[in-house]
Amino acid sequence: MKIIERERYLNVVQQWLGKNVILVLAGQRRVGKSCLLKQLCDRMSSEGNVIYIDKEKHEYDEIASYKDLNEYIDGHLQKGKKNYILIDEVQDIAEFERSLRSYYSESDTELIITGSNAKMLSSELTTLIGGRYKEIFVQPLSYTEFLTFHQLQDSEDALSQYIEFGGMPGLVTVGLDAAIAPQYLKDIYSTTLLKDVLMRNQIRDVSFMDRLVHFMADNEGKLISASSISKYMKSRGEKLTVSVISNYQNMLTESYLVHKVSRYDVRGKRILESNEKYYFEDNGIRNAIVGGTRDRDIEKVLENIVYQQLVRMGYSVCVGQLQAGEVDFVCTKPDGERVYVQVAYLIADDATRQREFGNLKAIRDNYPKYVISMSPLVRYNDEEGIVHLHLRQFLKFGFEKN
Repeated sequence: MKIIERERYLNVVQQWLGKNVILVLAGQRRVGKSCLLKQLCDRMSSEGNVIYIDKEKHEYDEIASYKDLNEYIDGHLQKGKKNYILIDEVQDIAEFERSLRSYYSESDTELIITGSNAKMLSSELTTLIGGRYKEIFVQPLSYTEFLTFHQLQDSEDALSQYIEFGGMPGLVTVGLDAAIAPQYLKDIYSTTLLKDVLMRNQIRDVSFMDRLVHFMADNEGKLISASSISKYMKSRGEKLTVSVISNYQNMLTESYLVHKVSRYDVRGKRILESNEKYYFEDNGIRNAIVGGTRDRDIEKVLENIVYQQLVRMGYSVCVGQLQAGEVDFVCTKPDGERVYVQVAYLIADDATRQREFGNLKAIRDNYPKYVISMSPLVRYNDEEGIVHLHLRQFLKFGFEKN
């Protein structure tokens, strides 16, 4: 199979090489981190000595601890050459950070690792390495990457397939077959849940964790809390404390399976502590969990797709809380750039138009405001300064006027 390069991530890695930092490709399992690492191996093999370790391959099973890792690396280092040490799924090696700290100090080495657990990055790495690493968050395929991978022309049919099956790169070998693709996506979910949630956190209540994920998938895009989940589960005969459920939710976000999106008080300009929304890293996996994109879910799924694209564009995203109502997304960048985004399926009547545009009109500042929907329209359709975009155009061009 021909390997398709994801230049966006490869270019970021290239920019950070030689900056005296450990590079970390982070993200959910099967989003393409391993493939990126192999592409980097090919690029670097002509520039120096490449030491590549893939913890998902049986041939590396004996590398179980940092001591094993040290021994393996020492046996493959070449003096007088630039040594590139690339480790896939590094969190499967006990105390790996002790090795990284040691080789990081060597002037002739570059360290690039992948990981599927955010807690590993925030605790183990930070504790021993401090701020000396650069995290590069790898997401599923964007819509334009999806078109390239599957050799599709941009069309409503292609968009429908992206909405249904999502952007996991492995679908290029499985195919976009409604009889096969959902099972492949379910298998990714099961592996992620088992390896990155249950085993890593030594959770025994497998069935409850699975039901919790189903609940979160079914309530995607709705404001929920650990307290509300606890009450719901109690009504169904299951008693788990609010703190336990909160911990379980954190574990799911640490595995990158879901993203927690906090509420932001637009008027008070502060993050609110209670009630959040959850979106899945990949809408195809979310759909496979609940049994497909149901008519009543379409707006949730579109929100999920828009949210992930906003993250891809470099925005930090919150749910906007207004005095009366909410705006789907308040999006900010480190330089202070801000946009407000409302997502709708179809703007079919005046009542829908009033609801979607009205909440944005209630925000009294001069930052750009957008409604994104699947209603057929010309590229831009301004209403009192609010820009109406079709989903396909947004996924292709962002907020640019193309």
